[in-house]
Amino acid sequence: MHLTIENILLVGSILLFISIIIGKTSYKFGVPTLLLFLTIGMLAGSEGIGSIRFDNPKIAQFIGIVSLNFILFSGGFDTNWTSVKPILRQGLVLSTFGVLFTAIFLGVFVYLVTDFTIYESMLLGSIVSSTDAAAVFSILRSKSIALKSNLRPTLELESGSNDPMAYVLTIVFLTLVVNQDQNLISVIPLFLRQMGLGGVAGILFGKVSKIIINKIKLDFEGLYPILVIALMFITFSATDSLGGNGFLAIYICAIYLGNQELIHKKTILKMYDGLAWLMQIILFLTLGLLVFPSQVFPLMGIGLLISLFLIIFARPASVFLSLIFFKMRLNRRFYISWVGLRGAVPIVFATYPLLAGIDKANMIFNIVFFISVTSVLIQGTTVGVFARWLKVALPVKVKPITDIDKLILDLPKTHLQEFEALPDFYAVNKRIVDLKFPKSAFIVMIKRNGNYIRPGGSTQIEAKDILMVLADNQDDFNKVNTCLQNPGSNQKNKI
Repeated sequence: MHLTIENILLVGSILLFISIIIGKTSYKFGVPTLLLFLTIGMLAGSEGIGSIRFDNPKIAQFIGIVSLNFILFSGGFDTNWTSVKPILRQGLVLSTFGVLFTAIFLGVFVYLVTDFTIYESMLLGSIVSSTDAAAVFSILRSKSIALKSNLRPTLELESGSNDPMAYVLTIVFLTLVVNQDQNLISVIPLFLRQMGLGGVAGILFGKVSKIIINKIKLDFEGLYPILVIALMFITFSATDSLGGNGFLAIYICAIYLGNQELIHKKTILKMYDGLAWLMQIILFLTLGLLVFPSQVFPLMGIGLLISLFLIIFARPASVFLSLIFFKMRLNRRFYISWVGLRGAVPIVFATYPLLAGIDKANMIFNIVFFISVTSVLIQGTTVGVFARWLKVALPVKVKPITDIDKLILDLPKTHLQEFEALPDFYAVNKRIVDLKFPKSAFIVMIKRNGNYIRPGGSTQIEAKDILMVLADNQDDFNKVNTCLQNPGSNQKNKI
């Protein structure tokens, strides 16, 4: 079957429907949902029962880049800075040096066991050097795995922030493969420009985006998520056009925005959670369609050898080497080593050699595809088992609930208290989003002139308003009281 304008929506919607239905029951058999999506794409492809002819790596790469924008932004947007801050150094070291060490270890191994040149070997190592944000986010969250200490934020921070490093290494070694007259030193400026501009642009666009979201007045709440999508793509495209790393900029921008007070933040968060899942499904279906199983099977032997080396040696060695100066228990280092899932991102990066037209591009793509599948299949199905074996799992009944969870799920706080906004209060005639309201408390309702108003970030507080606030303890209510009153006023709130 050839895809046409007339049937692409029908075929796409059927594949999407099948993926959701099958994915709903996949975990009963311990199979990661993302692997099911990939399999459905392969079955629908040119060599499967669907016989859909799709062999355009350029379109697949475009879909991959768009999908990664949503996945990385969603992952960064619901990252709680409070939980990430204690493990920031470990996460950044893993996402930079950890990726570099993995690429080097695997590249050297590939060079020794294949007829690849050293630069081709390092290119393959670079493509699969990062853990996949889509795979890690979806598996950890779908399985609701509760981990001790700061393991979960460490894993999510690493997987969300290490794709930019892998992307830069991929571009660097692809440049060296294509341009035989260049050496490693000559591409160092490219590396520094990508990482430096990406980091700075992420912070700047994050701050500008916050101002735009909170200051612009849109008539409909549903337009705010669309505004954020526009700002997301502007961040990526502008950074990329300047020579910076757009993926890094997207992730940093999202983390910044996710930890700020934004108008209609809950609406934006819920929409991105759904869009991230949609993009993961589309991405895996597309990559499944792009793969020709007949080209993968002949490489299963060398692919399995490389994959096992990556799982058993390269990933653990890079983790232990990266964390050598940090205090961390041995069982936690082993667990971080095991949750080094490769997913769709390496397959997307493997389309770059295809488009560059290098000699071993097809072989690299098919080996990378096999590595990603075996990683999700072997590691993805055992993250819960290893958590119990290594004694890093928390009982489900004591799983911590984050502020983000409460925001998404509308979970109530423990106590309710009312505050009256007196005329001389600092909060009067100010929007809720401008108050720097404590993140540990929520205004659930405002009583004004006998009527009840459901508040949003743009709601302006008026004198004599009765604010109904949910929080967990008296300290939270004290913070609310301070936030509402004029700093120089001794007036007490009425309860």
